[in-house]
Amino acid sequence: MSNPANHHKITYIEFASTDIERTKQFYAAVFGWSFQNWGPDYISFAGAGVEGGGFYKTDAHDAPPKYAPLVVLYSADLAATEAAVVAAGGSIVVPAFDFPGGRRFHFSDGVGNVLAVWSE
Repeated sequence: MSNPANHHKITYIEFASTDIERTKQFYAAVFGWSFQNWGPDYISFAGAGVEGGGFYKTDAHDAPPKYAPLVVLYSADLAATEAAVVAAGGSIVVPAFDFPGGRRFHFSDGVGNVLAVWSE
């Protein structure tokens, strides 16, 4: 089911974590967020004032880009948004893939930013 009201709006953000359990404890204690486990290397979170987001497991020795938050936008038409990214000079860095709840791809804007776009 498409949600045209959210088309091209930021609806999710992902952060890196070197310790998923510690991350859950910290954000639950400070902000009261709740979590859902999606395996040992990914958790999603929700809470007051939070549209949605997640933490993915990363290694402490990964390069700095692995620590940059991943902003995720919604698209009512994933294929059209992907085509628009490429037409505007961006590049697809992670091809579209299925995940629980939909499909998404990651793209580079060509000036140092990587974002993702998802749809049902």
